Amino acid sequence: MVEKSIKRIYAFLIYLFLYAPIAVLIIFSFNDSKSRAHWSGFTLKWYQALLQDNQILTALYYTILVAILSSIIATIIGTISAIGIHSMKGISKKLILNVNYLPVLNPDIVTGVALMSLFIFANIPLGFTTMLLAHVTFNVPYVILSVLPKLRQMPKNITEAAMDLGATPAQALTKVILPQIKPGIISGLLISFTLSIDDFVISFFTTGSGISNLSITIYSMARRGINPKINALSTLMFSVVLILLVVINIRDKKEGDFKHEII
Repeated sequence: MVEKSIKRIYAFLIYLFLYAPIAVLIIFSFNDSKSRAHWSGFTLKWYQALLQDNQILTALYYTILVAILSSIIATIIGTISAIGIHSMKGISKKLILNVNYLPVLNPDIVTGVALMSLFIFANIPLGFTTMLLAHVTFNVPYVILSVLPKLRQMPKNITEAAMDLGATPAQALTKVILPQIKPGIISGLLISFTLSIDDFVISFFTTGSGISNLSITIYSMARRGINPKINALSTLMFSVVLILLVVINIRDKKEGDFKHEII
């Protein structure tokens, strides 16, 4: 009994440590004063000011656009790569997997400087295109790592069985393999989208003048002091992510209940 109580208290403290700063941020996004030291009254003026700030709205547009495009492209490339790696054997498979781990383990600043040097060497002007390519580059390994476990969980020789029953290789891929690994693909897509929105270091080194995402914009604004508009923006982003997670969990639960009823 005592052990259970200690575990619950420990878990509570961990979650308190993780979410207390977010709770403070959300509360002070409704604070009438710019001060973060005391409460001056409830207001929505910072949300109104946020919607009128062209710099933040432009950064939000580029952030979402890059996140959507990079996550979709990385998911397509990563899924195809994972299927290819899964079919490989021996030393070549281990070598490719180790190469795939490098961008994940590599410090972001090294990846950012390396990509910037590559773009400059290739005479590619730094801007939206280079930022998009950089985000696709660091997202692909995460998609591969999300899809590979689902491929390993598939029954062996399922592709050959599908083709023995008359399916073409394309039909075996679209009708058999992809539905089996769909959860891994969705997980890779969500991870890529989240990492792209969150990235600062690599984006900082690979962007050009006039192109900025939210992390770079917030960093520039924070150097002059935290603006309450940032609190309002962070609150909206946190709320959207929370709603998406709730919707996904409800959807997965309904699908699980439906499959259970069929069985």
